[in-house]
Amino acid sequence: MPSFNNGAVEIAYLDEGEGEPIVLVHGFASTKNVNWVYPTWVSELKKSGRRVIALDNRGHGDSTKLYDAAQYSIPLMAGDVTALMDHLEIERADIMGYSLGSRMTACLALKAPQRLRSAILGGIGIGLIEGGGPGENVAAALEAASLEEVADPVGRTFRAFADQTRSDRLALAACLRGSRTLMTRQEAAGIAVPVLIAVGTADEIAGSAAALGKIIPGSEVLDIPDRDHMRAVGDKVYKAGVPDFLSRRK
Repeated sequence: MPSFNNGAVEIAYLDEGEGEPIVLVHGFASTKNVNWVYPTWVSELKKSGRRVIALDNRGHGDSTKLYDAAQYSIPLMAGDVTALMDHLEIERADIMGYSLGSRMTACLALKAPQRLRSAILGGIGIGLIEGGGPGENVAAALEAASLEEVADPVGRTFRAFADQTRSDRLALAACLRGSRTLMTRQEAAGIAVPVLIAVGTADEIAGSAAALGKIIPGSEVLDIPDRDHMRAVGDKVYKAGVPDFLSRRK
C-alpha cells in the first residue's frame, strides 16, 4: 500500500482507477478499507469512470499513530487530505467524507474551497454544529483494560468495533478528544461549494440532515431510509444518490 509523509506523519492511501478524481475520507475508528473498500464504494466508483483516492486518517489503519490529542484537530486532519492531493498533484477533486471524515471535508469546503469541486457529507447532519456522537464515554471505553470492564452501551459499541478492526485504541482515544471542535452556524453558512448531505433516517449520531441543509446554502439532502450510523455506509440509496449528485455538480 502506498504512503507519503505530511511532515512527521506517514499517511497510507490507495489510488485506483482513471478519470476525474474523488477523495474518500473515512470516519472515526474506521479505515479506508472498512469504510470504502469492503462496502464496494471504491470498485463501483471506478466502474463509473472515476479515479478513486482514499486515505487512512492519522491514528487509523496503516497511518502513523499519535497519542497527543492536539495532533488530531480537525484542521490538522483535514490538512492531511490536501497534502495527499498535493503529493498526487491533484489540484481539485470531489471529496466525500463519512462522520469524522465529513467534519474534515466541511472544514476543507470552508477554508480551501478552491480544492473542492464538491463536498459530500455522509453520516453528519446538524451534529456538525450542535455536536453529539461519541464523547468522553467512548474515549474511556477505548482506554479500558478490556471490553468486559465497559458498562456504557455506546462505549461498548465503539470498543468492540475498535477491537474487531484491531485498531490502536489509545491513538483513537486521543483522536476522539482532539477532534471534537464543532463548526459554528456562521461557518457552515459560509460554505460555497456544491454540497450533498447524506444521512440515514435512523442515524441518532449524525443529527438532522434537513436541519444542516437549511444552513449550508444550496446544499442537497439525501435521506437514506431506515439506516443507522453504521449501516448507512453501504446502502444502495446512498450509492445511487452520490453518482446522481456528482453528475449535476458544477
